[in-house]
Amino acid sequence: MSVTPSPGQDTAAAARAALTLDRGTAVRVVAIAAFLAIALFALPTIGADWTTTFTSVAIYSIITLGLGILYGRVGLISLGQVALLVIGVWTATRLNFATGLSFPLVLLLSGLITCAIGVLIGLPAIRLSGLHLALITLMAAGAVNVVLVAINFPNGGGGFTGRTSTPDLSGLQAVRRPSIAEGDTAYYRYVVVVAALVFLVALLHVRSKPGRAWAAIRESEPAALAAGVNVVFYKLWAFALASFMAGVAGALLAAQVGQPTAQSFQTQDSLTLLAVTLIGGIYSLWGAVVAGCFSQLLPFLFQVQWGFNPNFVLILFGAGLLQVLLTAPGGLAQQFPKDMASLGRLAWRGVGKVTGRGGRT
Repeated sequence: MSVTPSPGQDTAAAARAALTLDRGTAVRVVAIAAFLAIALFALPTIGADWTTTFTSVAIYSIITLGLGILYGRVGLISLGQVALLVIGVWTATRLNFATGLSFPLVLLLSGLITCAIGVLIGLPAIRLSGLHLALITLMAAGAVNVVLVAINFPNGGGGFTGRTSTPDLSGLQAVRRPSIAEGDTAYYRYVVVVAALVFLVALLHVRSKPGRAWAAIRESEPAALAAGVNVVFYKLWAFALASFMAGVAGALLAAQVGQPTAQSFQTQDSLTLLAVTLIGGIYSLWGAVVAGCFSQLLPFLFQVQWGFNPNFVLILFGAGLLQVLLTAPGGLAQQFPKDMASLGRLAWRGVGKVTGRGGRT
């Protein structure tokens, strides 16, 4: 015999659920605030080399965030994020030398121009998926690299390419940083703030109508079409958002480097970027931060701090990717908290057995 809950019981259950939700939201807000406080005020005090490295981590977190949205939220495997990053770096460098625009405006224009180019690249490839889409975007990355080697980055010259024929490049100016963040520490904080804003934009997309449409497309395109979702439009939306993020990251990277060179960007970097994104976690925004650390912090530790050959990092990436594909599809962002919780329960049970009290969860 079933018992129908009374209206009072329904109200109490709803109140408890709302209280639990509010507590969970409060915990997340506190965790994010603590993370930002540590990133802004604690990390820059470690040292100059560390500050430069963490600046790169923040920039590459933006890039992996866009790739995570494409793959984890929509199910599109793109290997063209590094190409879009290069376009963002080139655009920001050209705007910097050719105009007197402020850095925030250069940042915005670089994102918008890269966004437009990303949509143009995505238009012919939007009806593809899986391996076919990955190959098309990888070929696009290779084409961008070929063009980059031919024209290189602008260095203050005239014409469309902005290259000067002066053999002595030592006197060339560097890409301008924002006037409020010309030093390395100040620029690091500037990059962290911009990255936080980009993550907020991504969160708003995921929690709103585009996020629901992307989830429907990822689960089943035919079902999404049957439900009235404009699959082509929302796929292009995802491409546009990821391209905009890559353009913003490119502008930040151009100002960090000062004088970018073509040798710094290789087509195979697209594969490494996808690997670290999968390791970090494609279903969580925190996974982009983990991926940024794997992409920039680990090579710094191996080469500078520990004196190892940085190519050993590729072996570590391969082992991590294998482990993620076999046992942890959610990546470290989802698996690590679960493992720590299991370890904590196991340790508590061990304490209970030793002391003869407690230990049950």
